[in-house]
Amino acid sequence: MDGLFPRAPGRAPDIDDVFADGRVRDDLWVAEYLPQWTVPSRSAARVAAAGASGVRLLIEEDQLDWREEDAPLRVSNLQTAVFSGPVGSARGTHRHRPELRVRTAVPTRLLWAPSSGRVDVTVSASVDEGCMLAVWLVGVEQGSARDCGEICVFEIDAAGVGAGSVVARCGLKAHGDDRLATDMRSVTVPVDAAGAHTWSVEWGPAGTVIGCEGRVVFSSSASPAYPLQLMVDLFEIGPRSGASAYPKSAVVHAVRGWSAPL
Repeated sequence: MDGLFPRAPGRAPDIDDVFADGRVRDDLWVAEYLPQWTVPSRSAARVAAAGASGVRLLIEEDQLDWREEDAPLRVSNLQTAVFSGPVGSARGTHRHRPELRVRTAVPTRLLWAPSSGRVDVTVSASVDEGCMLAVWLVGVEQGSARDCGEICVFEIDAAGVGAGSVVARCGLKAHGDDRLATDMRSVTVPVDAAGAHTWSVEWGPAGTVIGCEGRVVFSSSASPAYPLQLMVDLFEIGPRSGASAYPKSAVVHAVRGWSAPL
């Protein structure tokens, strides 16, 4: 797919974060990965400053699996909302498997969860063995469990990062939303993904468009039409490597977002 991605809106973004001095703002980010389905010692993100601006997401040697049942899987994640029902219930954001039940009840926090708009995320992907960097927009589900679709802006496996190009996955995931159809595509993008580069998405009634470095890589006439939370995740999937391999990392340099109208 080809074509220029739309220019950013002329107005100031609603969210604009460069993570100055590695600071994770608690008015914008929940520094945990889907904390309702696990416990705080397993959901908390590990982060460090990445110079004067940017935050480094870390996977460290002593980091616990997100849930024992999901091992081996470790993750450091930033998300812009959180929602769950009471302990033992099946209500909560991104219930991606039917057996999930709330282990830690969390208060609802919709720090930024637009139903349509635009996001630009500048990152440096991980090249560490077993890691994946991803950016998702996921239905918060506080209104209905049906509102659970996802825009996968990108998923980049470390093994897909090459010299001058990267293989990424992007598109739509229906999960339990019967109004959407899953449409995921593998794309090869001519960028140095281990260096800073920008992914963009616009979504709304006209559909969903995803781009990388100003070029369109995915488009669809479909789009979720309910509040979505932004998630930026670094995963380590599989057994731990040797101690010398840690910490594993990826960098989030900047995030800008606009709620519709653009």
